[in-house]
Amino acid sequence: MDETHDFKSLQDQLQAALIATTRTTGQISAEDLGFHRSFNPEVGTALDEQSERVLALASALLKSAASISDLRAPTLEDADDVENNWRSVVDVVDSLLEKSDTCLDEYTGVIKRKDTTAVEPSTQIPSRSKKQAGNTYRNQNLVKPQLAFDVKPDNSDESPWKPLLTSKPHATVSLEDSLPTFTNDFGQIQHRHPYEAEILQLQYPESMYQKSEPIPYLPFETTSATFIDTEEGVLEMLEELKAASEIAIDLEHHDTRSYVGLVSLMQISTREKDWIVDTLKPWRQNLQVLNEVFADPKIIKVFHGAFMDITWLQRDLGLYVVGLFDTHHASRTLGYAGGSLAFLLKKFINFDADKQYQMADWRIRPLPEEMFFYARADTHFLLYIFDNMRNELIDRSNPEIPDENRIETTLQKSKETSLQRYERQVYNVESGKGPGGWYTQLLKTPSLLDKEQFAVFRAVHEWRDKIARIDDDSPAYVMAQHTVLSIAKNLPMDMVALLRLAHPVSHGVKSRAGELLDIIKQARTQGKDGPSMMDILRPETAGVEASTRTKAPSPASGPVATPKTLVAVMDEGDLRSNNSTFWGGAFGSSVWDAPNTTQTKNDNLRLAVPLPPLSSEIFGTPQGFAEQAEVAKETPLPPSPPPRQETKTDEPFILKRGSKRKSEIISDAEEGNRNSEFDISLDVEEDSKAAAKLQRRAEKKAKKAAKKAAEAEEGAAAEMDVDEDEGDDDDNEVFDYSKAESVLHGKKDGEKGGKRKNQPFDPYVKSMDAPKGMRRLQTERAGKSHTFKS
Repeated sequence: MDETHDFKSLQDQLQAALIATTRTTGQISAEDLGFHRSFNPEVGTALDEQSERVLALASALLKSAASISDLRAPTLEDADDVENNWRSVVDVVDSLLEKSDTCLDEYTGVIKRKDTTAVEPSTQIPSRSKKQAGNTYRNQNLVKPQLAFDVKPDNSDESPWKPLLTSKPHATVSLEDSLPTFTNDFGQIQHRHPYEAEILQLQYPESMYQKSEPIPYLPFETTSATFIDTEEGVLEMLEELKAASEIAIDLEHHDTRSYVGLVSLMQISTREKDWIVDTLKPWRQNLQVLNEVFADPKIIKVFHGAFMDITWLQRDLGLYVVGLFDTHHASRTLGYAGGSLAFLLKKFINFDADKQYQMADWRIRPLPEEMFFYARADTHFLLYIFDNMRNELIDRSNPEIPDENRIETTLQKSKETSLQRYERQVYNVESGKGPGGWYTQLLKTPSLLDKEQFAVFRAVHEWRDKIARIDDDSPAYVMAQHTVLSIAKNLPMDMVALLRLAHPVSHGVKSRAGELLDIIKQARTQGKDGPSMMDILRPETAGVEASTRTKAPSPASGPVATPKTLVAVMDEGDLRSNNSTFWGGAFGSSVWDAPNTTQTKNDNLRLAVPLPPLSSEIFGTPQGFAEQAEVAKETPLPPSPPPRQETKTDEPFILKRGSKRKSEIISDAEEGNRNSEFDISLDVEEDSKAAAKLQRRAEKKAKKAAKKAAEAEEGAAAEMDVDEDEGDDDDNEVFDYSKAESVLHGKKDGEKGGKRKNQPFDPYVKSMDAPKGMRRLQTERAGKSHTFKS
């Protein structure tokens, strides 16, 4: 009874303490902590101390809870770790609740106690779904393995990167002679590929051009892979690889907590065996001994999508590939619907690849069973896929036609991929070009920045790269790309606004927030007189302006107007050019130029565009055309004829005028052409025929007019005679009202003393002579219309 009473009192105390803590937490979270931090620095210090204490307690609780399960407890160093590792926290709590529920059921007798048996490694995490497991292994807060490397990365070194090779197996050119320097597209001095000559002169084995039956792969379930984490294991693997004619290779890379990235794992497979090599060991550069196989032209190295793998191998391990076959290039050459490894696995193996671990943190050691399974599957089936694709390439190749020689096309593209070189990332502050520079992001920006925003953008981007190099983190981990642009657009001037825009805040930004805020303020002040965004995007305008300033005007020509350059001041609307890029200064645009009210409009002007005279010098230099255009611009045009005065004749009002006959339209057009001063006749024969046709028509019209005039004269004479006779009768005869017909009871037309005929009533009789109206419209009918009739 005492034990029960003690537990009850303990439960009440814990419950009361938890309720009070939860209530206090809710009250604190409802306050504006950012305001209080900026208002009183002591509040911020107290909040940071309490946050560290709570995080330490939470980490200790999670560690204690995970000790009785098979899960790994996350380490919570700051508030960002809670958000990044929230899924791991939930998994630990779920596992603890499930175990408690099971223990209660066993204690109460609801279920029987399970026998403790050995659990397979693949069933270590029964409570976690596959999707949750993939998210769990992303962005782990681990100790950086590069800190223990024998040769640590130096991110501040801007000298030309030299290959790590200490020897060159299978060389036709010595190592010293194969490393000359050259200047790349960004003006940086680089060393050449040490195996460039060997790859260009490579002759693939004859087996590559011969069909053979695909060699079946070993069952995935009944075989296992060997994990190599010692130098002795590497040497043993090397001896077995030398005996193979084809090997499959793949890499797993991590690029979040490293400035240049880390090759974290390497998978190698032969027809009989699989190896998983740990490439995060301190002696990782001793893996150069594998060049005895990687650089052997007699052994085919099968990769899938080796574009980045080639440079990663050179940068971290000093490995070079000679004799590459890239199944990605083969799938593109064959015209497959997909080019991914998952597509090929499904097509040839009917194997569903689980790509949820593709973005996992491959620095985790020991490697979880799920990730080990995923890494092994990338190369286990690749040689069987290579056999099938090689046979299909041979079947669909025509050696006589180069464009249809698909096997040779695939091998040539694989050679080009293996010639890729790693170049050190040198940040160019001024131009922003090169790997990791701000120029590429500026081109992708959907909006224009003013001078202050542009200056802040460059300053923040440079600061982010500097911090990433110091902390050996990727620039995207320090601050996302969209965050840099958001800060440049909003121009925060206080700490609260800055941290709100920089969310999620990394440790590098949070610990240097004051430094970043000073940089933003300084860049904004200097940006008022600095270059604009468009000056950087279009540097040719600056060159044109400079050349125009240095060109002295000649005394004969008088003052020369300096053309305006393209600038990026959105408020003044200067995103327009006074000169056409194609036509130069030949003529302007009605959209850009102001309307000229003094110039008379010439409607009859045809083909009078002041084109500049073309010469061979124009096509030799790009500036020749613009200079000739200026000459042509000063050439006066022929005077335009005065506009023709059109006299309007009085015409009767017509409700609906009918269209002219075709003959009248043609005659009017031809008459207008005859009056034009700028008409250009291109066909003399057609003009003569048209003139003869017009003459015949004129003669016909004259005859008709004469005939009508004669008939009109005869009719007028007859009417005059009748009028005279009627006038004489009217003068002699007096009207007799007694004999006149009755107006009220008058007879209708056609009735002369006879009886009126009874005719049926016709309501439309009065509308017979009326103009024809519009035809009856088709009314809407119920149901589907003809438009939607199937």
